[in-house]
Amino acid sequence: MPHRYLRTATAAALITGALASGAFATTKGLNQIVTPDVQPTGQFSISYQQQDPQIGNQNQVQLELGVCKEFEIAYFHGFSPPFEVLNAEVGLVDKRPWLLSTGFLGWTSNGTAAQPFLEGGYYEGKIELVAGAVDADIQNVDGTGLMRQDQAVLGAAYQATPRLLVQTDYQAGSGNSSTIGFTYAVTPAMTVNPAIYVTNSSPHNVLGYAVVTWNLTAWK
Repeated sequence: MPHRYLRTATAAALITGALASGAFATTKGLNQIVTPDVQPTGQFSISYQQQDPQIGNQNQVQLELGVCKEFEIAYFHGFSPPFEVLNAEVGLVDKRPWLLSTGFLGWTSNGTAAQPFLEGGYYEGKIELVAGAVDADIQNVDGTGLMRQDQAVLGAAYQATPRLLVQTDYQAGSGNSSTIGFTYAVTPAMTVNPAIYVTNSSPHNVLGYAVVTWNLTAWK
């Protein structure tokens, strides 16, 4: 859909979410994309992420907090190069197996505009399916600046064991990738998420990515 329609839909969804009850979402996501599942209220997570520079900031720390059952916020501090990133997400629907969420990603201290998204999920048993769109900044073909483009996002995950979640996702656009990876719970409070990215642009480069996350209870 044209990005002006996605912006309108996202704005309407944010208003609806502020008035409605019940849904949840998280920006921790799969490997590359956010997901519409829950970051529990009062749960505070600290993540350290290292990735190939072609994916994004090579080293960064993420702080994420479930403010209430319909809203969470995430803050990233990048080290190479240094800058800050803010994400936020509002849960609109959580009537399992159906979920719906909206929000924005990638609002940075170096001037990158926030990228609104709208995303749905189907979670049934051990299977999680995600689809949606994000309104992202991309480089003009002539290299003279940025333009907005709606990009499709798709994801799937399978809970292979109580500790192991296998996951894959895709985001359209030449600057994005297809990925495959897993999240493994080393302890109830600590998870690791390594993944491999294969870039959409040709030649298709294979890139590495890894995250370690600690989950704490800020309040109950």
